[in-house]
Amino acid sequence: MTIDIRPDDLTSAEMADLIAIHAQTMLASSPPESCHFLPIDSLRQPSVSVWSMWEDGALIGCGALKDLGNGEGEIKSMHTRAHLRGRGIGRLMLEHILGVARARGYTGLWLETGSMDAFIPARRLYESYGFSYCGPFGDYAEDPNSVFMCLQM
Repeated sequence: MTIDIRPDDLTSAEMADLIAIHAQTMLASSPPESCHFLPIDSLRQPSVSVWSMWEDGALIGCGALKDLGNGEGEIKSMHTRAHLRGRGIGRLMLEHILGVARARGYTGLWLETGSMDAFIPARRLYESYGFSYCGPFGDYAEDPNSVFMCLQM
């Protein structure tokens, strides 16, 4: 598998469509008040780096890293097209994000994901890279539909 991961400026219709699909997927699995995905305009903030994943000219996934300050970051918008899941695409994006976080000298990474069964594959992926469960961070609050994870680097 030859996959190209590149910085994305979120201006293409393809990427806008993928971000919309990500939002729809989250809303289909979680109550709206428990969905913490960033809309495309929030992903365009200077504190957020976004990458797109391409294979044979097709957009197949994305991921983002939000700078939280104080040498810490939050993983956001990890998404692989549904028909391509199980191929290790999410793993490649996570490894890319971890590499960027290390290069930036981050000491910790955080994330929020769902507590429902639909999110088991995501939680297992993060666990396999050493993320552990923790309480809410930043502006998040305790929520039975959310799981919080962190990785000390």
